[in-house]
Amino acid sequence: MRLRPRLAITLGDPCGIGPELLLKSLPTLLDWGEVWVIGARVGLELLAAQGDPSADYRWTWTEPDPDLPRDPALSCHGLELWIGQQPGPLRIGWIDPTPEVGPEQLTLGVGCAISGRCAVEGVRTGAEVVMAGHADAMVTLPLAKSAAHMAGYDIPGHTEFLQELTHSPLIRMGFVSPTLCVVLHTVHQSLRSVVENLNAEAVAETLAFAADRFAQLSGRMEPRVALCALNPHAGERGAFGREEEILSEAILQAEAQFLSFDGQRTNPFGHLPSPFPSGPAPEGWSLYPRRDEEISTPSVQPGLEVVERGPKTHEASFPAPRFFGPYPSDTLFLRAARGEFDLVVALYHDQGLIPIKVLEPDRAVNLTLGLPFIRTSPDHGTAFEIAGRWIADPTDFLEASALAVRLAGRSKGQNWMAEL
Repeated sequence: MRLRPRLAITLGDPCGIGPELLLKSLPTLLDWGEVWVIGARVGLELLAAQGDPSADYRWTWTEPDPDLPRDPALSCHGLELWIGQQPGPLRIGWIDPTPEVGPEQLTLGVGCAISGRCAVEGVRTGAEVVMAGHADAMVTLPLAKSAAHMAGYDIPGHTEFLQELTHSPLIRMGFVSPTLCVVLHTVHQSLRSVVENLNAEAVAETLAFAADRFAQLSGRMEPRVALCALNPHAGERGAFGREEEILSEAILQAEAQFLSFDGQRTNPFGHLPSPFPSGPAPEGWSLYPRRDEEISTPSVQPGLEVVERGPKTHEASFPAPRFFGPYPSDTLFLRAARGEFDLVVALYHDQGLIPIKVLEPDRAVNLTLGLPFIRTSPDHGTAFEIAGRWIADPTDFLEASALAVRLAGRSKGQNWMAEL
């Protein structure tokens, strides 16, 4: 058992802001644990070619540590980094799956087929590193889907690619932050297809799976899970559509999944792989340790139903979620942010991401539910338009890394606490 967590950080697209975010963040990351970077070393060369202020960052490549993988298909190195006038170097491990790529083949700020291949192969190798037990969690810097497609990878994004790599039978994209946690029912598909394919069984699966995994990672065994309506005003009793009847049936089906035929509690997803233990969290542990100190929760607006947390009514080893809705999404996210619900399930991508990006632009973290290991990611893209200008803010990346450290500690029973 490692005494400190080890993060496997995939560099993402070397022509985006990933390399800059990495360099800016390393002093903090190394206070929390060890770091292995998986990606194209050429990303640092592109930054160095920009001149100032990259002159504040100087590095040399060294022989790899003995515990780095010994794979002839990979180029493994050590990296010693000096920042400003600091007296000694920072040391990390580096694995490059595409060492044949040189700076003359890429342009900083411009995604292309070669940069897309570097990014995707970094994710592939990073997943292999974590699954082999060499790291405790995986943090992914952004890749560009367009560049990946130019390279011939027919993947919608990280989430679906990681599901394919790990052969995970069921995954969902989640977002967590100090004020709001959201799970998406659908991700990268057209809004028309969301409506056309809406059915109670699929939504019930998302509700139940999201509740189960949220109970595992948070240790809250009775999570309050609210479902977004599809239509304005939740359909206004059929005046604006009848899809909410499907969603109401989905809630009933989700509740039933946690009950056996004799009415006893059961765990419908206990057979699926998970990095998190079942049961309540250790004393004093939470996803965001400073939430109660930092977040003021205004009183709920008059006239709204208030969902209170009730007494424990079940064995702590099994989750006992409570489901609510479907509620109009124009008020539901505010209710959740004020503490009425622990988790919101949104039916489509923008329904869930617009509110969390407005409420938590710097602290929302992408978390993949259903993988056999912990994977987090900052909630932004490659930002090609500002790559190399040294104005990219690393806060969201650091939040993603800090969450990965805390979750790795919960997974392995260690007191690994990291926060900004």
